[in-house]
Amino acid sequence: MTGIGGRLFDIGHMDAIAAGNSPMHRLDPRAKLTATLAFIVAVVSFDKYAISALIPFFIFPIAQISLGGLPAGYLFKKVILVSPFAVLIGIFNPMLDREVLLQIGSFHVSGGWVSFCSILVRFFLTVTAALTLIASTGFHAVCVALVKIGVPRPFVVQLMFLYRYLFVLTDEAARMVRAVSLKTFNGGVRFKTFASMTGHLLLRTLDRAQRIHMAMRCRGFDGRIRVLRSMEVGWSGAMFVVCWSVLFLIFRIYNIPKIIGGIITGFF
Repeated sequence: MTGIGGRLFDIGHMDAIAAGNSPMHRLDPRAKLTATLAFIVAVVSFDKYAISALIPFFIFPIAQISLGGLPAGYLFKKVILVSPFAVLIGIFNPMLDREVLLQIGSFHVSGGWVSFCSILVRFFLTVTAALTLIASTGFHAVCVALVKIGVPRPFVVQLMFLYRYLFVLTDEAARMVRAVSLKTFNGGVRFKTFASMTGHLLLRTLDRAQRIHMAMRCRGFDGRIRVLRSMEVGWSGAMFVVCWSVLFLIFRIYNIPKIIGGIITGFF
């Protein structure tokens, strides 16, 4: 458990990655946010049995990772870390939807399994797109972009505080786990001790969060989110949004893999 704060929840490393100077990093956050939102809307708008039509959308996160020089392995580990949520959402589909949609020889595939795979593909695409956005922009810059495009400021400030206090929570949890491990000989934690630790963790986190908030107010925090880099969409940002949006629209209207498959089979 002592590696929780250092490996699983090292979300601060995302901000370090966002400090790069690649073409993706230099794009205006509003342009990247708008393109990512268009991507997510296009991906989730497919019907529940769509799988092959989603394949062309992989070009967006791949292009972002390549242009931004982002660590693909690190981002993939983050996606895998939260993948159980998607599995829990669709794991019951095969039991609820038993209608056969595909038949390969004597092997039958029900609609539940198809929809389950579709959920996993959509999850992978949307979460990867969100992670690449944060890794190439920075969470605070994303929050500023949200305010600029019209999202209510109180909601964005709460979102920023949630992100910031995740660090507080993991820091306090790491301290408590380290203290318990030093005081126990076998290194194990009983359920009663774990329950007590959870309550103390909440109280310590709230107390420290209050001190942080008071320190921010003393330093002049007025609810506005500021970033060091200037924000200017420019022609590059506008073309980035327009080109990707048009491409997403084409992918949404036409099933590109099906068309390519039909062309290939037509030659044989």
